Amino acid sequence: MTKERDNTVCVGKISGVFGVKGWLKIFSYTSPKENILTYSPWILIKKGETKIIEIVDGHLHSGGVIAQIKGVSDRNQAETLLGYEIFIRREQLPETSEGEYYWSDLIGLEVVTTEGVVLGVVDNLLETGANDVLIVKGERERAVPFIQGRTIVKVDTDAGRIVADWDPEF
Repeated sequence: MTKERDNTVCVGKISGVFGVKGWLKIFSYTSPKENILTYSPWILIKKGETKIIEIVDGHLHSGGVIAQIKGVSDRNQAETLLGYEIFIRREQLPETSEGEYYWSDLIGLEVVTTEGVVLGVVDNLLETGANDVLIVKGERERAVPFIQGRTIVKVDTDAGRIVADWDPEF
């Protein structure tokens, strides 16, 4: 990862074009999904190429998010941006309270049991009705509920490790 990427958080992806005036369909990772529109500028990254863009307008449309960016005024220009991931600078995010984490802070952390057995690395997370779930990839994939004080004993982002009270056979 580059220094630029270390200081950023991925908040979405450009997934399509909308209409003929250069609007873009945005797949947002924020909650609620329209929160992605509150961050500007966006840092677009695809295959090592980086572009910094400003949002001109945007809103919810048919359950998704659409946005218009500065300098893009037709469908052909918009199509050149398909597939770019949308990042923002970490400083644009509100500070978290003690014990709160952005998902991006957990992805890539090593997960070990209270007995020191390495389960793997957090690959992604899932939001369920009851709680979030860590998807941990190691010698096999595991779904570990992210319940602090129960299954999650300790999160140490500085050390890059999560300690989980989890049976490695499960």
